[in-house]
Amino acid sequence: MTSESSPAKRSPWAWVPTLYLIQGLPFAIVNSVSVIVYKSLGVSNADIAFYTAWLYLPWVVKPLWSPVVDILRTRRWWIWTTQLLMGAGFAGVGLTLPLPMFFQASLVIFYLVAFASATHDIAADGYYLLATTEKEQSFYVGIRSTFFRIANIFGQGLLVILAGVIQSNTGLPNVKIEVAAKPGVAMVQSAFPTLAAGTSTNELSVVVSAAQLEISPEPRPKTEIAGLIAAAKQSNLTNQFTRLRQQTSAAKKDDGPGWWTRSVSKPLENFLRRHFGPEEKAKSEVAGNIGVVAIQLSQPPGKEIVVTPAFKSGDKSISLAEGARLVFDDSNWNKTALAVVQLDPKLKTATSATFEIRSGNIALSWTVTFLVVTGLMAGFGLWHKFILPRPAKDVPGDAQNIAAFIKEFFKTFGAFFAKERIGILIAFLLLYRFGESQLMKMVVPFLLDAREVGGLGLTTGQVGWVYGTMGIIGLTCGGLLGGMVASRHGLKTWLWVMVCIIHIPDAIFIYLAYAQPDNLAIVTACIAIEQFGYGFGFTAYMLYMIYIARGKHQTAHYAICTGFMALGMMIPGMWSGWLQEIIGYQHFFVWVILATIPSFLVVLLIPLDKEFGKKA
Repeated sequence: MTSESSPAKRSPWAWVPTLYLIQGLPFAIVNSVSVIVYKSLGVSNADIAFYTAWLYLPWVVKPLWSPVVDILRTRRWWIWTTQLLMGAGFAGVGLTLPLPMFFQASLVIFYLVAFASATHDIAADGYYLLATTEKEQSFYVGIRSTFFRIANIFGQGLLVILAGVIQSNTGLPNVKIEVAAKPGVAMVQSAFPTLAAGTSTNELSVVVSAAQLEISPEPRPKTEIAGLIAAAKQSNLTNQFTRLRQQTSAAKKDDGPGWWTRSVSKPLENFLRRHFGPEEKAKSEVAGNIGVVAIQLSQPPGKEIVVTPAFKSGDKSISLAEGARLVFDDSNWNKTALAVVQLDPKLKTATSATFEIRSGNIALSWTVTFLVVTGLMAGFGLWHKFILPRPAKDVPGDAQNIAAFIKEFFKTFGAFFAKERIGILIAFLLLYRFGESQLMKMVVPFLLDAREVGGLGLTTGQVGWVYGTMGIIGLTCGGLLGGMVASRHGLKTWLWVMVCIIHIPDAIFIYLAYAQPDNLAIVTACIAIEQFGYGFGFTAYMLYMIYIARGKHQTAHYAICTGFMALGMMIPGMWSGWLQEIIGYQHFFVWVILATIPSFLVVLLIPLDKEFGKKA
C-alpha cells in the first residue's frame, strides 16, 4: 500500500480520456493553430511555410530520446511535469505576441513546447502500457484515438473561434457582408467599386461599399478572373494596405536537371505516362466568379488599425481570395482597400455566406487565448498529478551515474533491435498502411478536382461535409468498435478481419474514379465506409505496436514503433502526388489496391500470442 494520494489502480475512464485529450491539444496548436496565428499577424506565407514545417520535427525524432524517459524518473512524473511545462510555454507564446520581435520569440517557444509535447507523448504511451491490462489496452485504444481527435477539433475550432470573439470585441464595430450566389443575376465586378474619398463621420468606423453582394455562380474566363484578382492585390499593395517582405534568399543558380532526374525519375515518368497515363482531356479554362467590396475608415485613426475580413458562416464554397489583412493608418485611411470574395467554380445552385470585417486587437486576442490554454494545461497537469494511478511497474531505469546512464541508454535501443524476428516486425510497421498512406494524400484533391481531369468536382463546402464531417464520424465509430471487439476475443481473432476491413474498402475509390457519380449521398456513403474501415483496421496496428513494445523498456520501444509508423506514412506519401499526376486517378486507385498486398503478406509472417488482448 502506497502512502501517496493516488492508488495503484483506478478505472482508466478517470484518466485515459483526459490524458489523450492533452496529448492531442499541443499537437494541434503547435502544428495547425500556429499557422493561423502567424497568418493573422501578417507573417508572410513563405516564412510561415518554412519555419512552422520544422515544428513537426520533435515528433519525428522522439524515439532518439525515448530511453531518457524510460531511465529517468517515472512516466507518471514525466506526464504531469511536461503538461505544466507546456502550459508555461503557451503562456510565453501569448505574452510574446504583442512584442516587436514576436515571430522569432514565439517560434523559439513553440519549438520548446513541441519538444515537451513529444516527450509527453513518450511518457503517456508508456504509462498507458504500464497502468492498463492487455484487455484494457484493447478496449481503450479506440477511446484514445477519439479523444485525440476531439483535441484536434477543439484546438483548430473552438480556440480559433475564441480568438475571433475576443478580436470582435476589442476594436471598431464589426461590419457584416452578406454574399449570395444566385443563378440568373447579372455578372458583376468587371470594374472595382469605389467610395467617396474623405467621407468623415463623428465616430471612427469601417465603411464598406456594399453590405450585400449577389454574384452569379456562372464561371468566367480564368484569365479574366486572375487578372482582376491580381489587380486588386496590386491596388492594396500600392496603397500600403499590404506590404511586401524583402526577399532574403538568393535565387539558386539553374544548373539544369541533376543526375537523379536525368537517369531515374524522368525515364520512369516517361514509362508510366506511356503505358499507364490517362487519356488527355481538355482542362477547364474557367474560374469561379468574384465580388469585390471597397473598404475605408470614416476618419483618420491616429494609430495603425488592422482590418481583417473573414468568413463567418454559411457555405464555404464562397471564400476570400484577397484582402485577408488590411493595414490602415493616417496616410491611407481615406483610400480604397479591396476585399475579393470568390465562388467555387463548381458551384451551380443558390447559396450564401456571411463575411465579417473585424478591426480588433489581434495580438491581444491570441494572448488571451493562449493564456486560456495555459489554464487548461495547468489544470489537467494538476489533475493528472493526483488522479493518475501509481502502478508498481512504473519505476525509473537502472542508471545510477553518468556511465551507467549511457550504458542503459544504448542498451535500450539495442534491446529493441534484438527482438525476435525484428525484421518482420519492422516490415509490418512500415508496410501495414503502405496503400493507405498513399491514398490519404489524394482523397481531398480527388474530391475537389474537376470531373474533366478525373476528380469528382465537389465544392469546398461539400468536401467539408463529406470528408471533414461524415468521414470523421465514420473514422471515430470504426476506431471505437475496433477497440471493443478486440477486447472481447483478443487481437489474434480479429487481426485478419481488421486487415481486410482497412484495405478492401479502398476499392471504393476505383468505383468513384470510374463512375464519377454526381449523387452526393452516394459519395458520402462511400467515404464514410472507407473511413470506418480505416478506423476499425487501424486498431490492429495500434495494438500490435503495444505487442511489440512489451518488455522491460516498453516506453522507449513503443516510441520507436511510432517512429517507424511515421516513416511508413511519410515516405509513400511523398511520391503519391507525383504518381497520381502521371497515371491519373483511375490507375492511381488501382495501384493503391495493389499496394495493399504487402500488408497481407507481412501479417502472414508476424508472431502473435493467441491470448494477447483477450478478455480475462
